[in-house]
Amino acid sequence: MEKIHHYPHVFSPIRVGNLTLKNRIQFSPTVSCMSTAYGEVTTEYVDFIGMQARTGCALITIGATSVDEDTGTDFAGELNITRDEMIGGLSRIADMAHRYGAKISAEMCHSGRGAEPTLLRTPYALAPTPIPLEDKCRYVKEMDQREIDHVVSQYADCAERLYKAGFDMCMIHGAHGNLIGQFLSPLTNHRTDRYGGSPENRWRFALEIMEAMRARLGSKMAIELRISGDEMHPEGMHIDDTVAFLKQAQRYVDMVVVSRGLIVDKNYNFYCQPPYYHPYCHNVYLSEPIKKALDIPVSVVGSIKNCDMAEEILAAGKADVVAMARGLFADPDMLHKARRTGSQQTVKPCLRCLQVCNNNTDYGRPTCCAITPELGIEKYAQIQPAPVKKKAVIVGGGVAGMMAAQTLRKRGHEVVLFEQKDHLGGHLVDICHLPFKDDMRQYARWDVEETMNCGADIRLNTKATAELVYNEHPDLVYLATGSRLFTPRIPGIDRDNVKDVITVDKRACPIGQRVVVCGGGMSGLECALALAMEGKDVTVVDMIPAGDFAKEIVHYTRDMLMMLLKKHNVRLVGDSNVREITDEGVVVMDRNWKCTTFPADTVVTAFGMRSNNDDFEDLLYLCPDTYVIGDAGDGVKNIPNANYTAFHSTVIQ
Repeated sequence: MEKIHHYPHVFSPIRVGNLTLKNRIQFSPTVSCMSTAYGEVTTEYVDFIGMQARTGCALITIGATSVDEDTGTDFAGELNITRDEMIGGLSRIADMAHRYGAKISAEMCHSGRGAEPTLLRTPYALAPTPIPLEDKCRYVKEMDQREIDHVVSQYADCAERLYKAGFDMCMIHGAHGNLIGQFLSPLTNHRTDRYGGSPENRWRFALEIMEAMRARLGSKMAIELRISGDEMHPEGMHIDDTVAFLKQAQRYVDMVVVSRGLIVDKNYNFYCQPPYYHPYCHNVYLSEPIKKALDIPVSVVGSIKNCDMAEEILAAGKADVVAMARGLFADPDMLHKARRTGSQQTVKPCLRCLQVCNNNTDYGRPTCCAITPELGIEKYAQIQPAPVKKKAVIVGGGVAGMMAAQTLRKRGHEVVLFEQKDHLGGHLVDICHLPFKDDMRQYARWDVEETMNCGADIRLNTKATAELVYNEHPDLVYLATGSRLFTPRIPGIDRDNVKDVITVDKRACPIGQRVVVCGGGMSGLECALALAMEGKDVTVVDMIPAGDFAKEIVHYTRDMLMMLLKKHNVRLVGDSNVREITDEGVVVMDRNWKCTTFPADTVVTAFGMRSNNDDFEDLLYLCPDTYVIGDAGDGVKNIPNANYTAFHSTVIQ
């Protein structure tokens, strides 16, 4: 008999409270910002839940739903679960999840001192102890008994509201330094009353919430609890404290979801929202002792990208359920591919870049995915067969060109792609050589292979000329010529010991012990980090202030990058313009016109990129329907921009 389940642990059911989950995959809480400004359910939100349910996951947990509009909200665009008139809209979400056999939950949260100041309806934030946070509300009020009782009742009220809306479960967000976590942690709870001091007193607020919710719900609805296994701060909550608390909490909850870190602190937030510098499955070492200590199921989240990783965790008994989101955003068909083929080789791999799935929601914009542009807008951007078959010519085989080729072929168009190099991928295959770029290497391999097999006529080693393109008689032309390294005119920049950042990242040249990297953008800093990890003495110089280095990247990624640079003793020198490169090293001038020479055996140029559109004039007007996509367009940006401009200009044809 043919084997049905290639991943026997992943696809086995499990009992959680009064629920039976059809498999062991949980869609972990993500803020989507798809509700209205008043937190009302929109059609887009219902469609988004439909996408999550169609992945085949057993449980969807909606991210960050505040239990108190006045004092507890941390994101614009959160769902409102605080008023009865929202029940009708919420029921649409539950119905959509159930349509595809998924269970639905919502992450109930009060942000405490981490509340977004612009969304507060009071002149202060609430906390167990008045300790303000950088970039949050300056005025923090210590909660009195009346306020504590009010928040406890709000949790119970909101849970009952979700039940009436048809939700199967509700999550108590006790992780990441939100209000419950603030009471639990000795870092943020300095109270001397019955809610502070001893561990048992610090647990009291959380246990009162759980007890109130269970009293209100009985066994009608399952309850999950999200917790930081370790806050990572030296003075915070650690695994032994967490286990002791959870042994008491399991009286009231049906499942524990293990995370890590403090979302409200830039020194520890990247444990909650892990960028690609983290190892995979980086919270499993915390879920394992928690599972051993508890009698209820344990779910674990954190850089778990695919079913291979999930199966290994479950088979080893380190968790009962695996929670993931970004991997399912990148390829919503991941679970179905696993069941059908027993392999994850064809799964589009997540970059763990956080560039739009998390960065967007920080500004109240709907979530999306850097490599799956249709995410969140499936209703408006479905890839459907084109009503009229056309011929398209694509100039350039980088990220944008490959996305254009794949999308056009899915629509049924004839595609010719010209690439002047002997391989596809453009800069994508140039920037993935550093040791912490494994996610990008996986994606680059997938993207190139997907394009080579998409059915397009791909002509490598061919520079597209006007005559060549014209002779194809195209109906559509896509100019995806990408970008090139910018090299300023600096005396000495042509010296033998001066190498560009791509050459150095590839280790295609000898590199001395003392290295000066010219450029404080992301590429320069990551090059510096990799060199420092190899034991090199590295200095990074730029004309902008050091505090603004790599400001263009997602703050979770930047915060971890800056921490790693500090850990590996990389020297960051800002406000200094490179004037000359000499035998001794790099001469820079600061804002006071003082010149300093930084000794260097190797100098790395990382001055950024420029659009590669010098030859456009001959190509722009060959065809009325000509599109400039990716970096060739309005300035050099990033992978999401390349994919988005290519996708949206092809899906409409």
